[in-house]
Amino acid sequence: MAKSKHMQDARVLVGIDISKSRHEVLIAVPGKSRRKRMTVLNTGEGFARLIDVLSSFGLPVTIGFEATGNYHRALMFALGRAGFHLNLVSSVALARTREALHNSWDKNDPKDAQVILRMLEIGAVQIFHDPLVAGTCDIQEISKTYEMVAKAKTELWHRILTHYLPLYFPEADRFHRSSRGDWFLAFLEAWPSPYDHGYGQGNVHGKGVADHWA
Repeated sequence: MAKSKHMQDARVLVGIDISKSRHEVLIAVPGKSRRKRMTVLNTGEGFARLIDVLSSFGLPVTIGFEATGNYHRALMFALGRAGFHLNLVSSVALARTREALHNSWDKNDPKDAQVILRMLEIGAVQIFHDPLVAGTCDIQEISKTYEMVAKAKTELWHRILTHYLPLYFPEADRFHRSSRGDWFLAFLEAWPSPYDHGYGQGNVHGKGVADHWA
């Protein structure tokens, strides 16, 4: 009876390490001690080849992967349409599990596929929601673009405050928090250094930029 239940619950486990041009695949088939390794090109033909191999086992297939940029999107869409169950592996959890299993931070694609497969076996995975299937693709891309623009803006602003102003305009620090912020940025754009408008010598003699524009 236990063996029958095991066969009913048996499923193929697949760990995929994603990269730009090719993906490393490790397949664990129930009843077989040796795992199958594949290298799949990031093309439609490569996806079809992988789907054919996984379908040939005649068992449910569970796939685990680590999201890498947007390189996983096309492959996961194809595998999801083929009816396979998809699980997302956290990058942080993958790194910690790799260190625990191999006692090293060193990584490579075949090793990552092995670690992902191990995380599938112990259930240390997350649910993957394909934004194209869920209908959230456009809003997700807009949100990601906004996040990148906001981060770049904040980074630039902090560089100005911590690197630029202390060197060239230490007196002007007070203006960036006031209603004169727009004027302040326009001023920096027009005259990026004190010597561009002749105030460098004035600073030497004690008359700073803030004193001139007060």
